[in-house]
Amino acid sequence: MAINRRRTRQRIRQRIRKKVSGTAERPRLAVHFSGRHVYAQVVDDDTGRTLAAASTRQKGLAGEKIAANRETAERVGKAIAEKLLAKKVDTVVFDRGGFIFHGKVKALADAARESGLKF
Repeated sequence: MAINRRRTRQRIRQRIRKKVSGTAERPRLAVHFSGRHVYAQVVDDDTGRTLAAASTRQKGLAGEKIAANRETAERVGKAIAEKLLAKKVDTVVFDRGGFIFHGKVKALADAARESGLKF
């Protein structure tokens, strides 16, 4: 069952990546959720460089209990927005990574928007 779910998400992810690409002016904000952690990174696909990254594996972002939930997703969204705004990047393209734009994904996106990112 888990293999089919993984393959389905990979197919959806490939379909999204055909349409979504990051540039120097508007990099791609890619998100990933494992069972325990939340990851977000901003990538310039033209040069293949990661401009900023944040995850719950960093100190201060995980919280007391390690879990990939809405609360930690909000913290990661705020952290990635702060890092990008410090580098004077305020517009991104959002790549949901094959996950449904609901719950944790929406919480991360809304927190990033509230912190000043535009997408």
